[in-house]
Amino acid sequence: MGNRPLDILNDALNTSVIVRLKGAREFRGVLQGYDVHMNLVLDEAEELKDGEIVRKIGGVVIRGDNVVYVSP
Repeated sequence: MGNRPLDILNDALNTSVIVRLKGAREFRGVLQGYDVHMNLVLDEAEELKDGEIVRKIGGVVIRGDNVVYVSP
């Protein structure tokens, strides 16, 4: 595992991650890609509330400035 944030994202590619956004929204999905702005591409994404699936979304792009954390 790397020491820099983008190294950690790179190590998490093609694995399931949980992404927390501003406003306490959470998504779980397979990290397909990211960029230097931490814009994220998730596949098989699901929106979560209190750990339970609220809805299945499929593919989604999450804007990096909304990301609070990414948990690999």
